[in-house]
Amino acid sequence: MFDTSLLLTAAFVAGALNAVAGGGSFLTLPALVFVGVPPVVANATGTVALLPGYMAGAWGFREDTQPPPGLSMPRLVVLSLVGGAAGAGLLLVTSNDLFSVIVPWLLLAATLLFALGPKLREWTAGGKPSTAKATAGVLVVAAYGGYFNGGLGILLLALFGLLGQTNLNAMNGLKNWVSALLTAIAVAIYAAGGVVLWPQALMMMVAATAGGYGGARVARRIPAPWLRGGIVLTGLVMTAIFFWRQ
Repeated sequence: MFDTSLLLTAAFVAGALNAVAGGGSFLTLPALVFVGVPPVVANATGTVALLPGYMAGAWGFREDTQPPPGLSMPRLVVLSLVGGAAGAGLLLVTSNDLFSVIVPWLLLAATLLFALGPKLREWTAGGKPSTAKATAGVLVVAAYGGYFNGGLGILLLALFGLLGQTNLNAMNGLKNWVSALLTAIAVAIYAAGGVVLWPQALMMMVAATAGGYGGARVARRIPAPWLRGGIVLTGLVMTAIFFWRQ
């Protein structure tokens, strides 16, 4: 009963965080590992659980979504799927032992990226549209997202800023659409590879969907410093726990 409550709570909050700013994997991955799921399977299962949350978050920002300069929506869809597939394939050939060593560093990097998010957007704002730059950027970030979801949101926001996009609501909507696309293809590959615990994933999907839609709709009501500080603190705590477990 405790395990179920923990997973549902983690998925709900993660869905809301991903819809607003990212950081949901800081909760789903540790929660699954805590209840005894092997790291690679936990990463895949947590990613599956967050897929409908991404979709719900994208729908919540549907009025604002538009592609970044230098890319059309069809091209963005293809790049997201190709990159996500590459990252998911890489995860399938990563052993649990190796992934256990990598995870704390991935969490730390994702936490630092999130903490520096406003600066990253400031540094990348006002970039000149370039199809080549946009294509390479989306492929790399999508591959990262297919392998490890943590920090994906802030990487996408920074990328869109680098490509010259300035409307934050449009960037948030697009972030959720790209996340949903790359996660969808990653989920298909995870499922084919047999690394998904479906009972846990399906249960967490319901909670993540509710959190994703609700999070997108109340985003403007949450003081940004509070939200960001809470996510960074969560990331640091989870990072410390995973380093300690090694």
